[in-house]
Amino acid sequence: MKTLLVGAKTLLLVCFATTACRVAAAEPQGPSPPAPGPNLKSQIPNPKSEIAHPSPPAPGPAPADALPYVYTKWKHFTVADGLPNDHIFAVKAAGPKVWIGTEDGLACYDKQSGKIRSWKEKDGLPWRVVTAIDVNEKTGEVWLGLFGGGLARFSGGRFDHFHQLNSGLVNDVVYGVAVEHDNVWAATTAGASRYNTVTKKWTIYTEKNAPMEEIWNYGVSSNDGKVHLAVWGSGVLEFDVATERWKDYLDPDGEMEIDLYRDDGIVHVITTGVSYVQGVLWVSTYFGMSRYDGRHWRGLYAHETGLPSDFTNNVKARSANECWFAHDKGLGVVADFPSESIVAYTRDPKTLRGKAVVYRNGKALKTVDMEKGVPHNFIISVDLDGNDAWVGTSKGLGWAIGSGYYPGLRESAPRPPNPRQRRPPGRSPQQPPRNAPRSASGP
Repeated sequence: MKTLLVGAKTLLLVCFATTACRVAAAEPQGPSPPAPGPNLKSQIPNPKSEIAHPSPPAPGPAPADALPYVYTKWKHFTVADGLPNDHIFAVKAAGPKVWIGTEDGLACYDKQSGKIRSWKEKDGLPWRVVTAIDVNEKTGEVWLGLFGGGLARFSGGRFDHFHQLNSGLVNDVVYGVAVEHDNVWAATTAGASRYNTVTKKWTIYTEKNAPMEEIWNYGVSSNDGKVHLAVWGSGVLEFDVATERWKDYLDPDGEMEIDLYRDDGIVHVITTGVSYVQGVLWVSTYFGMSRYDGRHWRGLYAHETGLPSDFTNNVKARSANECWFAHDKGLGVVADFPSESIVAYTRDPKTLRGKAVVYRNGKALKTVDMEKGVPHNFIISVDLDGNDAWVGTSKGLGWAIGSGYYPGLRESAPRPPNPRQRRPPGRSPQQPPRNAPRSASGP
């Protein structure tokens, strides 16, 4: 199996390094996902998981006219607006600023002024390809993951460069970066590194001191005292900041080509991203998506839910019940998990118009046609900014403006009152109550 993984990873690395080839004059959908074996989760129940962790009672059906919020107002940003490149690998909203990592430089959009500033190698950026961004809320420092260039810190108008030759960074190919208190984590192709910005101490995590069956770290996130690593071939690793202990989340059946039991764990060990919010873990993989609430797993597949694809590049959760997935064929939003309500955002390659389809339990309920939607169907990164969302694609950045946003479901129109339900039985609307006082003009 390791031979298969190494070969596949080498191919993926080459494809990632040459991502410009994905952007063609037509509207490409991105690379096809690896062909999985038959998905048997919907066919074979898992008796072990049902005994140990019985599924919670299913919520009552939502009213047909109760729908999730749909983003219909979008703005697009490309090189014509000041971006250094249209291929957006990373986006991070931090207060009034939005930081954008591209294939050829770093950019910052000021929401107050509406202006974009960019940095390339000639401006001091240590490396041209910026694949990950996080911001230290306490210091304002911007940390950058560089694809082949290591790690960079941008503060006070100056770039500081960390790489294998001058620091404890385990590898210079950095896919993810996350700030955890005074520490900065870097997910690389050869493990993860943790840098303490106060003590200047580096710690390296590989298969030698962490439960990594593979060391290709594809993503990292930090929230609520936990750091999660998405590891290509090793599922998700959880680092408890207080105890500094590891916990791993794997596909229990151990099969690479098929998944024998439904909802027994992560749908696949080739994970690309992880987002932990309100005690719920959301996971993206190349073969579907997963949600874990600490007791129950739930696998999410395109053919069952209406999500655009199983091939998922990234994930960002807003809450325990709402999560955004970056697919190779569009943007998928689990808008309300209890009712299994999904919104799939795509772009028509011919008309270039946007489309949003609302699904419930895999059935399309409503289609919304928009002048603008996602800039491209190959979605690479997502970040949430209050009621708004920022979407990085292979042909520009999209800003989804959440005017009137609401979580969960809301009835599309209030139901008119039924006067018969308010009328006491036995009387017509014109008949006064028996004890009503007589009119002054009456007999």
